[in-house]
Amino acid sequence: MDPWVELQQRIVACNRCPRLRSYCRQVARQKRAAFRDWSYWGQPVPNFGTPPAALLVVGLAPAAHGANRTGRMFTGDRSGQWLYGALYRAGFANQPESTSSRDSLELLDAVVTAVAHCAPPQNRLTAQEIENCRSFLEQTILLVQPRVIVALGAVAWRETGRVLKSIGWHHGTWLKFQHGARVSLDRCTVLASYHPSQQNTFTGKLTESMFDAVFQEARKRVDDAKSPSGSGNA
Repeated sequence: MDPWVELQQRIVACNRCPRLRSYCRQVARQKRAAFRDWSYWGQPVPNFGTPPAALLVVGLAPAAHGANRTGRMFTGDRSGQWLYGALYRAGFANQPESTSSRDSLELLDAVVTAVAHCAPPQNRLTAQEIENCRSFLEQTILLVQPRVIVALGAVAWRETGRVLKSIGWHHGTWLKFQHGARVSLDRCTVLASYHPSQQNTFTGKLTESMFDAVFQEARKRVDDAKSPSGSGNA
């Protein structure tokens, strides 16, 4: 079997975190009134995109009424509108909207994943739940072979650094999270952004121009790395 297909199947079949699996099923049964006619996905959400890809986006976890409903990362909620809008403007997606796994959205040389593949209550993961999903992120990075990784939020930033160290892509001290932080490695460049959660976007902590700037830098680094005289990850 194709390694990517096998990975996706193992993600969807995972039952390592009883608390998360119970919560996702509960949300899928109870639903939100606005989505009462939906058949919720209610399972671990696989990666979105096809490897190899120059860009890998690492989020925190599926939203209870977003990806846990639609079955596709960052699809069906406001955070997804922000993410795919930015990816579209940077040339990594064919359209800015993401409403359903059956819409016409396609990623262009990009893959979207997350630290955890199940929606957590109050958007909070335990240390054990992060550890339980770590092997999926390790395998995702190894299969995608990204030139640039964008980590959305402090948890994704820390976990990306931990995983890169575990697979031998990074040695030494990892930078503290801050929006716009950058780590240049031999194999890839890692960029940090505030997560496009409503808490950040409604308060103005993260603006569209701030978010776009991160993905425009990702675009430039991808293009430079692919050009015959590219500057690589410097």
